[in-house]
Amino acid sequence: MSKRPSIVIAAAGLQGLEGLAAVGFGLFSGVETALGEAVDPTSAVAVTVLALGGGLAMLACARMLLNADTRSRAPIVLTQLFALPIAWSLWQSHQPAYAIPLGVVAVLALVLVLSPPVTAWLAPEDGDDDDSEDAGQKAGSGS
Repeated sequence: MSKRPSIVIAAAGLQGLEGLAAVGFGLFSGVETALGEAVDPTSAVAVTVLALGGGLAMLACARMLLNADTRSRAPIVLTQLFALPIAWSLWQSHQPAYAIPLGVVAVLALVLVLSPPVTAWLAPEDGDDDDSEDAGQKAGSGS
């Protein structure tokens, strides 16, 4: 496999940053719940589990992207598409300190993960070899 493009590293870094933020929020929510400071403990447990699970999944997708796993792109794109309405909701609730960074990271990650260098990174390199092997097998089987 060739050298990893810097755009791939940047896209994976942004996805990883979001994953770490989600895990951090999940840990914070879990500690608050354990200390009895949650307003609604049932909802707090659910938020904790979802944040931890989602954050770990985002971190796994970032790693998959770095390893050129083609299965990483769709979940990363979906993560960013879900982050945009969340950023908008935060903006409307007068929380620009959270809304602006989330929106900027989501747009940047979308642009990067859908860029041609990332597409080339995720494209299978052995596609031409399979075609030539199939052609050779077809030619050999016709004899």
